Amino acid sequence: MHPSPRPPTPPARARAGGPALVPAVTRALTLLDRLAEQRQPMSLGKLATDLALPKSSVHGLCNTLVAFGYLRRQDDGAFAIGPRVMNLAEAFVAGTNVAQEFNALWKDAGMAPDETIILSVLNGTEVVYVAARNGARPLGLAFNVGMRLPAHLAATGKAMLAFHDASEVRRLYPRDPLPTMAGKGPKTVATLLKELALTRRRGYSVDDESVRAGVYCMGAPVFDATGHAVAGVGVCINKATLGAKGERHHEAVLNAARLLSQRLGGELPPRASRAGRA
Repeated sequence: MHPSPRPPTPPARARAGGPALVPAVTRALTLLDRLAEQRQPMSLGKLATDLALPKSSVHGLCNTLVAFGYLRRQDDGAFAIGPRVMNLAEAFVAGTNVAQEFNALWKDAGMAPDETIILSVLNGTEVVYVAARNGARPLGLAFNVGMRLPAHLAATGKAMLAFHDASEVRRLYPRDPLPTMAGKGPKTVATLLKELALTRRRGYSVDDESVRAGVYCMGAPVFDATGHAVAGVGVCINKATLGAKGERHHEAVLNAARLLSQRLGGELPPRASRAGRA
């Protein structure tokens, strides 16, 4: 599901009581965000329509972004995200302590996990993957640094959202229906809130083919010294190999979340900590 055409608007936190924004920069960043949402090249006309801007303005923005490497022009004239954005992603990851500690966790262990382990942070209604440790078993779904997924569908996203106030969740998701990817997952805010409550009680979340058919993921929150859920770790497996309710995988994701929280000076809630040691 793609957003309907809309004029460029900055994030809410940038608008509310913040300093005056530079229009040209706002338009350029909104253009990059639109291409990132679309996940495929877009023509000049389509970009102009979606952003409610004159073609001449969008043409100038695109030419400038191409010159700096943030966009690339396809042979058919369409525009796509350029390679230079990776510099920004890498700089973000390098400055994210939780990602550094996650990578150090596996380095100290001296071995790769059996299954794919992923780490993400929340960005509005999306999760952004900031680190991944591929497991020994092939999964068929690559989790790359910088990849984004809807937080209400991804296991790591639900693990973090579960420790947000219900009012904050409703602010993030003001109306129904909620978008889906594989036809599964919560479709209403009420259903999402029930699932988040269950996640808090048992200590981990579940993505049962909500993101991709045949892929089953479990997520757990990572807490820092302030007690905030600053990230989520997830274990993803082929559903056909899940076995007896996935107890081994539940233990693996909770153990990873517990160890990573400890490295950040935090701890899991008592119920999740006990489950991870069960």
